[in-house]
Amino acid sequence: MIDIPRFGLGCAPLGNLFRQFSDTEADAILEAAWAGGVRYFDTAPHYGLGLSERRLGRFLATKPRDEYVVSTKVGRLIRENPSWDGAAMDDDGFVVPARVRRQLDYSATGVRASVEESLQRTGLDRIDILYVHDPERSGVPGATESAMAALAELRDEGAVSAIGTGSLGVDALLASARTGLADVLMVANRYTLLDQSVVPELLQACDEYGVRIVAAAVFNSGLLASSPRRDAKYDYETVPEDVFTRAVEIDKICAAHGVALPAAALQYPLRDPRVISVVAGAADPGQIRENLAHLGSAVPPALWVELTERGLVPPLVR
Repeated sequence: MIDIPRFGLGCAPLGNLFRQFSDTEADAILEAAWAGGVRYFDTAPHYGLGLSERRLGRFLATKPRDEYVVSTKVGRLIRENPSWDGAAMDDDGFVVPARVRRQLDYSATGVRASVEESLQRTGLDRIDILYVHDPERSGVPGATESAMAALAELRDEGAVSAIGTGSLGVDALLASARTGLADVLMVANRYTLLDQSVVPELLQACDEYGVRIVAAAVFNSGLLASSPRRDAKYDYETVPEDVFTRAVEIDKICAAHGVALPAAALQYPLRDPRVISVVAGAADPGQIRENLAHLGSAVPPALWVELTERGLVPPLVR
């Protein structure tokens, strides 16, 4: 199992998530991350229809290959879009032209094609970690198991160091763990201050099969990245009223303990020994520096005790 740094940069924004980023802005985010000591970078073909992989690869070409860890994902092939009208933009949240499209493919052939194409886009000699990306979207029974078997073959061949599944879907993550093939799961949005869907079943499966967790999207798409705002996103959508109310209550308790909400959000999943890393994106270099500062700030144990006693987070399952 490869050593995964405690903090990783989520590279969806490099694919123009929610707004257009220039190459200069993308490079500045990556430079700030590198200068701050970040050495784990997570991307995917899905992010900007390959744009994130290309930008990340171009940046990492200037860095020593053995000094960083890269993960990307399989399950979505990027293919020409014959129906593109020359103007339409991607309708999946990324501000990029829809001249290409995503083709879901979790087969062994599709997995190998995806890896080869990610290597071409990034220009890397290898990918360190490969995740099956959102297999629940396939609509095909057994997609998780099929893709995991294909990734296991690549691992056996020495083409990748670690494999698993990255998803918001707890059932897909469970299926991946129960194959007995996964090294690590990227749990997106489901092990946060506002959502602990991993408890207890997925955590128990991780224990049974010796699987580690990378907690991604720990800000739940932005709601926990600062004191809660009405215009923030939650799971990429508008924030439900009950969730907003709970976020405000958590924020007040954090403030009473002298802790910034994003610091608590970043450190919350790391209390669990199964969690070896947290991954968060950034829209500008300042956010990188803020996240690293929050990650290193002191959080008194009394905060977690009060959040648990008030029923806002469950007791830690060890």
